[in-house]
Amino acid sequence: MPMSKKALNELAVVLADTHDPSAMRDLLEALLTPRERVRLALRWRLVCLLTSGMHQRSIARQLGISLCNITRGSRELKRRPVFRQKVSQFVRDQ
Repeated sequence: MPMSKKALNELAVVLADTHDPSAMRDLLEALLTPRERVRLALRWRLVCLLTSGMHQRSIARQLGISLCNITRGSRELKRRPVFRQKVSQFVRDQ
């Protein structure tokens, strides 16, 4: 297994084992640069808005991002059922 795939699997195990939101935030802040955290948060907001039924053009205006970025988020929601399920569950619970 290539090192990057192995490292990603290891990270997935650590993140999945982190049940405390405060501890998870600490992990994310330690692993990601400030810019990466902003981009990750923006991507999260994007998929939540898509899941809630907001139109892509409205999302683009609200978040100040391109339709290409929104299309990528939409594609990932369609391609990855576990991702879609987790986002949908979060949106429903809000």
